[in-house]
Amino acid sequence: MTKNAPGASRILGSLRSVDGTGVVRLEDRFDTDVDDLWSALTEPDRLARWLGEVEGDLRLGGDFRARYFASGWEGTGHVDVCEPPRRLLISTKSTDEPDGVIEVTLTADGDQTVLVIEDRGVPVDQVAAYGAGDQIHVEDLAAYLAGGERCDARARWQELHAAYQLVPVD
Repeated sequence: MTKNAPGASRILGSLRSVDGTGVVRLEDRFDTDVDDLWSALTEPDRLARWLGEVEGDLRLGGDFRARYFASGWEGTGHVDVCEPPRRLLISTKSTDEPDGVIEVTLTADGDQTVLVIEDRGVPVDQVAAYGAGDQIHVEDLAAYLAGGERCDARARWQELHAAYQLVPVD
């Protein structure tokens, strides 16, 4: 499970370029079962405790509107694939960001669950910034599941962005 002390810059992600666009891949392990983690990722009342405000239909084929706390992202999404409690694929649109695709997979591993998130379609020249922002969301999820609070996103982003700038883009 994510355990970052203030000032720590443990990197959960890898960065790559595919067909001229960036991809951020994050992986972490959580001390909860797959159903609980799925619920935290797909139920609007739980999302509001760690990620942001999400309104709309989060079922297969559904459309939603969201505003994320840490990154400030605002936009719409469409649920392209929903295979509870294992896989979620959404396409996103925002006036300030390129269209993207986010794929989430969950794998049970004993009493824990492994979370993998791929954020695809990000500008290659900004992939480190997206990596930092995406990791903050995962850390806020971990804090929420552990009974804690969201981090100071601005300060944490600065720490993580510096670290992600050192990560090679494959």
